[in-house]
Amino acid sequence: MKVLVSLCVFVPLLVLATAEEEAILESILRDRSHIEETLRLAADDKAGDYAAALQRLRKIYHSSIRPMEQAYKYNELRQHEISDGEITSKPMVLFLGPWSVGKSSMINYLLGLLDTPYQLYTGAEPTTSEFTVIMHGEKIRTVEGIVMAADSSRSFSPLEKFGQNFLEKLVGIEMPHKLLERVTFVDTPGIIENRKQQERGYPFNDVCQWFIDRADLIFVVFDPTKLDVGLELEMLFRQLKGRESQIRIILNKADSLVTQDLMRVYGALFWSLAPLINVTEPPRVYVSSFWPYDYAPDTSRELFKREEISLLEDLNQVIENRLENKIAFIRQHGIRVRIHALLVDRYVQTFKDKMSFFSDPELVFKEIVDDPDKFYIFKSILAKTNVSKFDLPNRDAYRDFFGINPVSSFKQLSAQCSYMGGCLLEKIERAITNDLPALLGSINSGKNPTLSSCEATGCGEKPKNRYRRN
Repeated sequence: MKVLVSLCVFVPLLVLATAEEEAILESILRDRSHIEETLRLAADDKAGDYAAALQRLRKIYHSSIRPMEQAYKYNELRQHEISDGEITSKPMVLFLGPWSVGKSSMINYLLGLLDTPYQLYTGAEPTTSEFTVIMHGEKIRTVEGIVMAADSSRSFSPLEKFGQNFLEKLVGIEMPHKLLERVTFVDTPGIIENRKQQERGYPFNDVCQWFIDRADLIFVVFDPTKLDVGLELEMLFRQLKGRESQIRIILNKADSLVTQDLMRVYGALFWSLAPLINVTEPPRVYVSSFWPYDYAPDTSRELFKREEISLLEDLNQVIENRLENKIAFIRQHGIRVRIHALLVDRYVQTFKDKMSFFSDPELVFKEIVDDPDKFYIFKSILAKTNVSKFDLPNRDAYRDFFGINPVSSFKQLSAQCSYMGGCLLEKIERAITNDLPALLGSINSGKNPTLSSCEATGCGEKPKNRYRRN
């Protein structure tokens, strides 16, 4: 009887204590309503139009650009093969920076994962040792790296080239979330300056480069205690060269400092990064505290809130422009493939012109590839086409390229025509100048970018060979 009375008294007290804990927790947690409002998560996404545009983009790529890639082995020059998974993938947001600066906490905050089974582990010590890909799924589950690499429908199958040791350090987390329907987050291991790359067991810098090349937005996160730049961070910024428009610097945990100290830390951060970012306009720097708990008292909370909203608007811009960015990326890729094909064609033509009955083929081509300027290889491309000199690839790269692929294995562009398929050069030029800009225009004008009957059926046309000798 006494036990029953004690239990009856204890249960209401337990409920009361739980309610008080929840009230205390709510008082120290930050309001997240501005995240949904800024990212417009409640708005309807036009999934049908988006899927139709991607289908047409895939059709243009496979019919007009990929045949030229394969004919002139472009992937062996650039080591970047575009898969269907990459074309249809969501925008990727990459988090880089030193260890324990709040990268994982920031993802937890944006997705509201606090106190859920799948919140990313955080702590004052180095905690993230894997590359963690947080993506959308119908249910919450963990996907092993070997499964992600084996699934051709995803965009991660090329990661197999980094070896099994890396795949063991790659993990995916799927969950049903409105934000993840539109974007994919990638959390990376923190940079530890006293750790050698070989100690990781896989080529860390090469893996980072792979993700950097495919990221739509790159957050480089620092905190007030980790502003020094070592060899590994310096190497990382070298890899970011050319991607300055996608870089955003984040000074996290800003509410841990009073205003005067924060200004000094802000200046010290710029001082450390100035030698690493050689651009006229420096990347945007966001100063705030990106985690679920309220700002510390007596700090610039209004400034931090505005900075956070500015970052969310930046993220939303990437989400809103994801299709336009994808089309621009495929068009830029097509331009590079076209330039490569023109250069290979010029090498082949010069080789044939210099060959005689008594010539040694290896010596003749060695002379051409060692000194292409002597034979006007690159200058002739600039003179006869509308190629910019700034778009020309490195000349030394072709010495290695032809070391693997004999020049005799390539046909000239004038021979790359068929009655049903048309000419490869004309098809890729039409895609660059007409098809892809038209697809982009249809999206901007709000028209439904459906496939035309000819694009859907793959009907051929009689080729017009501009390179045929009369």
